[in-house]
Amino acid sequence: MSSHKNLDVWKLSVKFVVEIYQETSKFPKEEIFGITSQMRRSAVSISSNIAEGSGRQTDKEFIQFLYYSLGSKEELDTQLIIAKQLNYITQNSFDRLSPQLETIGKLLNGLIKYLKTSNKTINQKK
Repeated sequence: MSSHKNLDVWKLSVKFVVEIYQETSKFPKEEIFGITSQMRRSAVSISSNIAEGSGRQTDKEFIQFLYYSLGSKEELDTQLIIAKQLNYITQNSFDRLSPQLETIGKLLNGLIKYLKTSNKTINQKK
């Protein structure tokens, strides 16, 4: 594979960042340095770690960055729950965003499993 940009998980996670930015733009202004910032950083971190990992020399290194992405996904899951409990997002928004985040997690886990068990490499340097 020539680029992280070809990975479905990367594409979906970038799309998700945009949705998180749109949703958090509705949060109270006093939260700009609080949960708004945290949620945005967590969302950006998912796709950024996929990209950074794909640029590493080995699949082992790539897998480590995919685990970082999973960690950021879990952070964001918690932040979504907190935002819902604070009534910063509606139940409808939560019900729309949460399954998307779960899909990202499943795709990350699938890619990790593939990289661990496959004789092929996704991340070959030429």
